[in-house]
Amino acid sequence: MATSDSTSRTRSHPRTRLDRPSTSLPVLIYWPYLINVVLIHMLAALVLLPALFSWTGLLLCFFGLYLFGTLGINLAFHRLLTHQSLVVPKWLERTLATLAICCLQDSPARWVAIHRQHHQHSDTDADPHSPLVNFIWGHFGWVFLENRVHNKTTNYERYCRDILRDPYYFWCERKLHWFWIYIAHALLFFGVGTLVGWLSSGDYWSGVQWGGSILVWGVFLRTVLVWHITWSVNSIGHLFGYQNYDTKDSSRNNLFCALISNGDGWHNNHHAHQRCAAHGHKWWELDVTYLTIRLLELMGLATKVVRAPL
Repeated sequence: MATSDSTSRTRSHPRTRLDRPSTSLPVLIYWPYLINVVLIHMLAALVLLPALFSWTGLLLCFFGLYLFGTLGINLAFHRLLTHQSLVVPKWLERTLATLAICCLQDSPARWVAIHRQHHQHSDTDADPHSPLVNFIWGHFGWVFLENRVHNKTTNYERYCRDILRDPYYFWCERKLHWFWIYIAHALLFFGVGTLVGWLSSGDYWSGVQWGGSILVWGVFLRTVLVWHITWSVNSIGHLFGYQNYDTKDSSRNNLFCALISNGDGWHNNHHAHQRCAAHGHKWWELDVTYLTIRLLELMGLATKVVRAPL
């Protein structure tokens, strides 16, 4: 069991260099993910074009980090679906999960399965993305190579059977529906942006230009930023920082990761008490995601919030 240690900030857990998981050998490129990641990065680079800059697009990008990243990935995919740290009404759960799908990180069931596997085998050969292989592997390299267990029915049965019992999440899994949700939300951003720009300027092509700005900043750049924020918890969060608990792995609390991820960067705390809704355990460990959960609790929308036995 994880234990607290008042001298933990100076303690360094021994690190062992790992090889890539044996299930990712022989090396096979996972082309759908590689193509998507490269393409979205290229589209996000269009923010460098002055013609596609707008203050509205910039604001939508930063607001989207909270709406889609914090509410979607952190709260829905991570703390709600994966670790069952709280209970919310089904309509709200599915809404938040749909926001997470709009981050193009995977279907709900597959995301949950891989993350639960990470916790069960943290920093061992069976960990899907331990940075003890190398930093690039832990950050995003694992995404681009096929891991032959991730798409197996037995893996779904073992790690996310509860998720697939929900008809909506099962529907998302079939025929790449989760991917088309992402495409639909991108088209919605562009369409609404174009319409508003057209009506406000009276010129159709000015509307298209403004819609392009909303799409590039509010969808593509925001998607890339949320990707790297999530990946940084997997990579930086197992290499740099301090430990409040002896978790027998290399998980670390990292201030930088915690700030950009709105709380998920208190990663050693999380590995010590995985079901705990709060990842920040010290008074100064700011956890915006948990503050959001507390607000939902005060509104009567969140119940059975799991607290750590501190």
